[in-house]
Amino acid sequence: MKPHYLTPLFSPRNVAVIGASDTPGSVGQAVFANLLAGNFQGKLYPVNLNHRIVGGIAATPSVRLIEGPIDLAVVTTALRGLPAIVKDCGKKGVKAILLAKDFSDSEDVERAAMDEARSLARHYGIRILGPNVLGLMRPVAGFNASNYNSRVKAGNLALVSQSSALCTAMLDWADSKGIGFSSVVSVGEALDVEFGEILDYLIADNFTQGILLHVHHVHDSRRFMSALRAAARTKPVVVVKSGRYEDDVIGVTHSSNMVESGDVFDAALSRAGVLRVATIAQLFTAAKVLAANYRVTGKRLAIVTNGIGPGVLAADSAYMYGVELAKLSAASLDLLNESLPRNWSGSNPVDIIGDASPVRFRTAVKVCLDDPNVDGVLVIFTPQAGTDHLTTAQLMVGLQRESNKPLFLSWLGDAKVSESRELFSKSKCAHFRAPEFAIEVFRNLASYHQNQQLLLQTPGPLEGERLVPDVLSARAVIATAQAEGRSILSERESKAVLAAFNIPVNPTRLAASEDEAVRYAAEIGYPVVLKIDSPDIIYKSDVGGVELNISNEATLRDAYRGIIGRTLQARPEAKIVGISVQPMRKRRFARELMVGVTHDASFGPVITFGAGGIAVEVMQDRALSLPPVNHYLVERMIDKTRIGKILGPFKNMPGIDLEALKNIVLHVSELVCELPEVREMDINPLMADESGVVALDARIIVQPQPQGKPYGHMAIMPYPVHIVHCAMLKDGTTVMIRPVRPEDAQMQQEFVRNLSEESRYNRYMSSIKQLSQSMLVRFTQLDYDREMALAMVRQTDDGEEQLAVARYITDPDNESCEFALEVADSWQGKGIGVTLMQALFDAAREQGLKTMVGEVLAGNKGMLKLMARLGFVVTTHPEDRALTIVTKDLQGEAPVKSLQ
Repeated sequence: MKPHYLTPLFSPRNVAVIGASDTPGSVGQAVFANLLAGNFQGKLYPVNLNHRIVGGIAATPSVRLIEGPIDLAVVTTALRGLPAIVKDCGKKGVKAILLAKDFSDSEDVERAAMDEARSLARHYGIRILGPNVLGLMRPVAGFNASNYNSRVKAGNLALVSQSSALCTAMLDWADSKGIGFSSVVSVGEALDVEFGEILDYLIADNFTQGILLHVHHVHDSRRFMSALRAAARTKPVVVVKSGRYEDDVIGVTHSSNMVESGDVFDAALSRAGVLRVATIAQLFTAAKVLAANYRVTGKRLAIVTNGIGPGVLAADSAYMYGVELAKLSAASLDLLNESLPRNWSGSNPVDIIGDASPVRFRTAVKVCLDDPNVDGVLVIFTPQAGTDHLTTAQLMVGLQRESNKPLFLSWLGDAKVSESRELFSKSKCAHFRAPEFAIEVFRNLASYHQNQQLLLQTPGPLEGERLVPDVLSARAVIATAQAEGRSILSERESKAVLAAFNIPVNPTRLAASEDEAVRYAAEIGYPVVLKIDSPDIIYKSDVGGVELNISNEATLRDAYRGIIGRTLQARPEAKIVGISVQPMRKRRFARELMVGVTHDASFGPVITFGAGGIAVEVMQDRALSLPPVNHYLVERMIDKTRIGKILGPFKNMPGIDLEALKNIVLHVSELVCELPEVREMDINPLMADESGVVALDARIIVQPQPQGKPYGHMAIMPYPVHIVHCAMLKDGTTVMIRPVRPEDAQMQQEFVRNLSEESRYNRYMSSIKQLSQSMLVRFTQLDYDREMALAMVRQTDDGEEQLAVARYITDPDNESCEFALEVADSWQGKGIGVTLMQALFDAAREQGLKTMVGEVLAGNKGMLKLMARLGFVVTTHPEDRALTIVTKDLQGEAPVKSLQ
């Protein structure tokens, strides 16, 4: 791929400092001095209207007067003059501007100047970082365009912070701990360049092995999530967020009232496969542990100690942090009974008695590491009579090298064990002065593992045997309400939308009179439920608008009049449409649940699940997930709730139909994906028992949405089901063209194995026999926002067979993409290449891409002929004569509808 478009910002060769100065205390002096002192290998040009020399270097009054090209302009002058500076930079050909100057929101002149400057920058193709930034540092390259006045050590961590003040605090803390950085980026107000773009650059940066983020708020959640997920696939990412409670989710339904923006942010980070921490200290500790490649596969911890007191306190800390104490297997207990003194603790924590020798420590720790029920071991050493701290430490270092499970070491004391701590540091072992710090890190590692599992989930709107929803019917209901100027759907309308997405609902009949209600009740069969029907009343129980278990006509008439009277008294201004009549569902073993949807200002729709009924807000028992979800994600939501613990067999109650419940949440996810107009939704109560699940009450809030890209309302791009279609090959074979799914891994592997050696070499330029596990994951775990892989498959008696696959991955500029095409040898010459590539063109155009580029071996005449037929421009590779470059302009052509 071509260099990242932010390369002029991060790796400039020629830098102009506009406002460079010798005036002590000025931003221009601080930035220019740091650039001079940092051994920057490129050329520096001071720009100053009043001085001909700055820092001993000849200055110019304008960037346009500098001889030679300029990659980056660092602006340290007042922002009122920014439009003129941007115009000069544009005419000079500058590609990036760093605003190292603060501004005040109260200064309307500066705000207007920045808006004008942003417009000019877009015209000239200039990218702007800032304002309100500390600056930009690349310690690995000696580049320091900031006003930070302390040293920053070079290292392999990238730090990206939204706050300049917090960034300086983190740098000061890191320096005291000897932590170095590949890059330090202060985002500031993000007038132009945002988190997502910076993350995109750091993904491909070879100097960066881990990424630390401080986030206050996110502007473009789709780009942020896409870049964050891409980064987390290749490098550890640790995030600390400020302002957790500043922007609560605001809405009218129970789902919205139960959700805070911080909870939504947590759910988003979980899906991105990153680790969220609460403090700066945790940020760097977690980063160091992750960068050292410590990993866990669960949260079961064993504690080995020669002091029962510290061991019990550590166990208490584990309970507080939600870490599970491992239950040692019978085989492990037998080994420990044979090896340890008779008075050892007999369980976890494993107290091996105060006079434990180094060998006794090693034996106990080795047994715990080998136990399949243990995911990590914490060793607590207390210096006592008969102990040898250094030899014990040496044995622990050796054990860590032998095991793939993490070993956390806590040598209590100070001077007596200092030599052991030095050994741990030199050996890069995870060691802590206090056991609770080690337990906290273990908890974070376990969370990171869980989040990495969530990262692998790329669900479609619905998985498995898909019941096709009646989307048009649901949209018609919503359109009718919006045409009447209503944003709140009635219960009947809400249930009609749910039913269109195959969600079982309690049937509802609307009665406009008392007699009509009696007739409907007779048709439905007693007992029945009466509810007020009003677009102005969200919570019917609040106005006495519900009567349950009505068993005869006389009771129904009294109930009807009572509901009308109470409603008019409580809400005289409310419009009453009528009274809904529903069957009274009596389920002896039912649990009342709730599934809802709320809307977050940054991340869009959020699905909630938890306990339902009238005490839903008091119980506050709920779990969140960003849609789309799949079975794995739904199971995790259910497991997080208290109500989830009693959905199985409980005392005399049989377990509910859990599969039916999961399908309800999956259908809600599909509804959210396909109906961007749905702003909020409550299904409460959702009654679940051993015979199934049914929605007894529902309410949907809608809001008009502008037309845009499919699924543009979501933070995570779901499986693009809208581009799945059937086609027919020249020989009459019916095939399906669809995006590749994670479940296609085995089919993809079989496809590659069956290719001829020549075909595999032409595609992969190597003699591989099959894809490695990492390549297989890379080719099937897709982020459809930035890449696409279309598989052509046919149905056989043994399932699906892949005939071909075409894929592209976008450049960071989101304007061009690189493509690849593979066709099974036995299906060559049947029009597959043309059919599949034309479908790929459609997908690329929909994403707004302008150019498609690929490399073909010069000797692959068949592929070159196909590319020419498809309208690619064929040119010789400028550096490798064995390769040919093929390029296609995707703009100005109508999407291909005919696939023949």
